[in-house]
Amino acid sequence: MFNIAFATFRELTRNKVLYIILLFGLALIFFSLFLSSLSLWETNKIVLDFGLAMIEIFWFITVIFVWSQLLFREIDGRNIYLILSKPIARYEFILWKFLGFSSILFVAILFQSIIFFITLFLSKTPLTIWIIFSIIFIYLKLIILFALILFLSTFMSSILLIIISILIYFTAHSVSTIIDLAIKSNNTFFIYLSKFLGVIFPNFESLNIKNLVWTIQNIDPKFIVINLIYALVYLIVILIFTIFIFNKKEFEN
Repeated sequence: MFNIAFATFRELTRNKVLYIILLFGLALIFFSLFLSSLSLWETNKIVLDFGLAMIEIFWFITVIFVWSQLLFREIDGRNIYLILSKPIARYEFILWKFLGFSSILFVAILFQSIIFFITLFLSKTPLTIWIIFSIIFIYLKLIILFALILFLSTFMSSILLIIISILIYFTAHSVSTIIDLAIKSNNTFFIYLSKFLGVIFPNFESLNIKNLVWTIQNIDPKFIVINLIYALVYLIVILIFTIFIFNKKEFEN
C-alpha cells in the first residue's frame, strides 16, 4: 500500500514542469528584494506579501494544471486496472494517492519556504510565528483543493475539471464576502443561498491569515486552532465522499 504513495511521489518528482515552476517561483521570491529596494517605505511588507503570494500562486497553478491530471493518467494509461487487481481496497488507493501528493507538496513548499526565509533575513524582515502559520495554512488550502480535485475527477472530464477547480478556488476565497453581502441585502433567498455555499465550498478566506500579519499585533491562538480544525474536518469529509463515489465507479476495459 505504501508503494502507491511512493510511486505517486516519484512520478511527481519526475515531472519537468514541477521544476520549472519551482525555479520560477524561487526567482520571483528573490525578485521581491529588488522590488523592496525600489520602495521608500514598507519594504518589509513588500517582501513578505510578495513571497507568500508566490508560494501560493505557483503551487495553485501546479495543482490545477499538472497534478489535477493524476487520476486521469492512471485511468487512460490503464494502470488503475493493474493496481486494483491486486489485494488492495479502493479506499486505500485514494488515500495513498492523496498521501503521495501531500508529501511532494510538503517537500516543495518546505524548500521554497527556506528560500523565502533567506529573503526575509536579507531584507531584515523579522520572521514571526504568524508567517510560519501563514505558510501552513497555504499548504492546507492547496491539499484541500487537491482533495476536491480528486473528488471531482471521479465523475468529471479533464477539461471541465480544470475549469471547475479554478472557479472553486476563487469562490472559496469569496464565501465570507458573499455571506456578508447577502445578510446586508436582507433577502431571505440570498441569505440561505450564501449559507449553502458556505457549507459546500471551503472558506479559504478564513485560512488566509497572511493578510492579518501586518494588520494586527497579535492573532488570537483560538482563531488558529478553530480554523485548523475546520480545515482538517473539511478535508476528511471530502476524502470520505471521494472514497464513496470511487467505490461505486465502474471502469471499462
